[in-house]
Amino acid sequence: MPRISSKNQVTIPVVALREAGFHAGDEVHVEALQDGEMLIRRGAMSFDEAFGVLSGAYPEGYLDHLDREDQQR
Repeated sequence: MPRISSKNQVTIPVVALREAGFHAGDEVHVEALQDGEMLIRRGAMSFDEAFGVLSGAYPEGYLDHLDREDQQR
């Protein structure tokens, strides 16, 4: 089983890389999920991928509340 090195590096098993279609030199985006999980994607995150990434980060109606505060200024 791979371990995290003192340099925060992990060796990903070749089988997993092949199945995911990753190759040496590919750029990857790493995202922390919940409960000790991470997501690794090929390539940098585009604007379209980033759009909505914070959905659910604020309580429902919070952005409307901020809009009302801005209008009052």
